[in-house]
Amino acid sequence: MNYRHSFHAGNSADVVKHSLLIALVRALQQKPGALTLIDAHAGCGLYDLGGEQAQRTGEAAYGVLRAFADANPLLDDYRAAVRAVNVGTEPHLYPGSPQVMAQLLRPQDVLILNEKHPEDAHALRGAMRGTPAAVHERDAYELWLAMLPTRTARGVVVVDPPYEQTDERARITATLAAAHRKWAHGVTVVWYPLKDRLTHQQWKGQLRRLGIPKFLNVEHWLYDADQPGIYNGAGLFIINPPYAFTQALPPLLDALRAALAPDGHRGDISARWLDAQRAD
Repeated sequence: MNYRHSFHAGNSADVVKHSLLIALVRALQQKPGALTLIDAHAGCGLYDLGGEQAQRTGEAAYGVLRAFADANPLLDDYRAAVRAVNVGTEPHLYPGSPQVMAQLLRPQDVLILNEKHPEDAHALRGAMRGTPAAVHERDAYELWLAMLPTRTARGVVVVDPPYEQTDERARITATLAAAHRKWAHGVTVVWYPLKDRLTHQQWKGQLRRLGIPKFLNVEHWLYDADQPGIYNGAGLFIINPPYAFTQALPPLLDALRAALAPDGHRGDISARWLDAQRAD
């Protein structure tokens, strides 16, 4: 599945991912110690919702625009992150994870970004000008391991590939296993699209067999029944989420489900510990 982000910026997956990322980082920042935030697949950093690629799919209408039309205050932090890169009340630009994390930085925190695609890396450097972010242009999986353990005592790694390669899930699984051996207490966030349920269930089984404790799985299914051959939603694997994050998660997830449900569908969003799930 090809998921080049410029075509999908501001869609429902972005709303969920960035809402949860904000909540996760803020939960970690309840302690004063420095954080290192690493984005292994950073993309361009900033996206034009009126651009040709975003307009071709029109997915922002069912994502960020729905979130802006919703009145639930639990989505205020997300909306504020989008407004921070825009002028006026309507979003015309969309912040990728690098911009979202840069807005959350405290003076003691560190932001490390990586994007292998040369054109996207160039755009990323422009988008992050004026921030303290360090930008790398390396293989994401090599950088992921090379940066561990982080120089600060605590940190977050975000893994958000386009799933263009057939071995993407295998590389994530192998690198996650190696990363956990080097950095067992670190927080890792892995995003993925939901399309083929069988492939996804097999992958969850492989991840479960890694034996990593505190392995949370958040899944957002847009439709009340699978829609064959199309994008059905997205999920996040979150390793070592802090207690403050998991305690605040249920009402936030329900707010996201309600805001993003397609017409005629209720949708479903859930958070379950992977080691507690039935092996499929």
